[in-house]
Amino acid sequence: MTSASDITFAETDLDAIASFNGRVAVVITPSGKMGPGARRANRLTKGALKRLVESEAWEKMKPGEIKTIGWPTGMEAEALDVLCHERGADQVDTRKAGAALARARGTAPLLVLGASVRRMGDFAQGIALRSYAFTARKSEPGKGFGAVTVMVTKPDEAREMATAPLAIAEGVLMTRDLVSEPANHLTTMEFADRIKALEAEGLKITILEEADLEKLGMGLLLSVGMGSVTPTKVAVMEWAGGRSGDAPLALVGKGVIFDTGGISLKPAAGMEDMTMDMGGAGTVVGTMKALAGRKAKANVVGVVGLVENMPAGNASRPGDVVTSMKGDTVEIINTDAEGRLLLADVLWYTQETYKPQAVIDLATLTGAIIVALGHEHAGVFSNDDSFADKFIRAAGNEGEGAWRMPLGDAYDKLIKSNIADIKNVGGRKGGAITAAQFIQRFVKQDMPWIHLDIAGAARVDGETSFAPKGATGWGVMALNRLIADQYEGED
Repeated sequence: MTSASDITFAETDLDAIASFNGRVAVVITPSGKMGPGARRANRLTKGALKRLVESEAWEKMKPGEIKTIGWPTGMEAEALDVLCHERGADQVDTRKAGAALARARGTAPLLVLGASVRRMGDFAQGIALRSYAFTARKSEPGKGFGAVTVMVTKPDEAREMATAPLAIAEGVLMTRDLVSEPANHLTTMEFADRIKALEAEGLKITILEEADLEKLGMGLLLSVGMGSVTPTKVAVMEWAGGRSGDAPLALVGKGVIFDTGGISLKPAAGMEDMTMDMGGAGTVVGTMKALAGRKAKANVVGVVGLVENMPAGNASRPGDVVTSMKGDTVEIINTDAEGRLLLADVLWYTQETYKPQAVIDLATLTGAIIVALGHEHAGVFSNDDSFADKFIRAAGNEGEGAWRMPLGDAYDKLIKSNIADIKNVGGRKGGAITAAQFIQRFVKQDMPWIHLDIAGAARVDGETSFAPKGATGWGVMALNRLIADQYEGED
């Protein structure tokens, strides 16, 4: 993983361009306008850039696209990447431009002649987001990514512009690392330790152990982990950057480090993907890291349930009835519908303990949401239209897909139980919706609430604009934007 700290800003040094070893990138507008660095590169290459921007090929170039000149004459660089970028580009397009350069450079050191880039923070964030590979479990991880130097006229100003965007990128990268880790390495104990380490960044961390959860009456959460030798935990992260006494926004995440389905065992094919079933918790942790990193002026609490769902002689069985922290009883029809059990207890605990002004839960909850929305959007369920609209707007502004899904009394009928207050599944039809209806039962009256089903968005089979194949870190930027837009205040 490349840390955002590997991106540095320096004053433009035209004499250093010729001798740089690695890749050099120049930024040129669609009209062919060059900055000082591009003009020097053009002279070094004996007019190659000028010939390019006056060619028919350049006329067909779209903003964000790159033409590469390999082993350019007059330069030590292995390549000269020419980025077509409009100076007035918006946040997402500027971020995509930075990501395109990161993709083109591979792992080589990169010198960017960036005088033509206005939104330098977004540009640098794009480079950081795309400079990612999970290699921690390879016997030979490789050399990693080379450093990135961005030359600009005013490096101090650019550095300041990039501080918050790069802190957010660090949160995204942490989420990707967590989602990518295999379950024998990211145990509930290790997950809790990594969260505990965030105390160094100013977060207040509390870890609740099984004995604590039993005293609290979290029967649903504990039932999920009964078949595992790995202890069930709840981790709480508090960021108090807002006004003293203001109720926090609460983020709640599903952290099932591995999901076999329990007694309702999943098919073998594809079960290895269930290492990512802690994606909701991973997103919450990454968001809290981002908030601390940029010193957000908001009060936010993140609470994640950490558990492993395994089959064993003492595991929960289909037909068992378990009592929640709230006091409602649940008939477990399918032990593979465990995420909603975890969320029910952790949501109730969060509301009872922290009295939040609003709550958002995140979970890789259902395959049904992938059938409905594919991998382009997360499903958004909410009891509050205004709250949902604000989140969807924030996600859209960050280029993260989110789509509103319905709720309704008719779906509640599908999860009625004959022997308990409620059952944990409602059949195949509307599976993502009935899961949300189940969770809503554990949201207090008049509490603004959003449930995000991120099963399709948390990890993808192909690369995206900002990430290689695998974990995406979806949601960190959307949640951060929501908090920045709606919950920031003076401390």
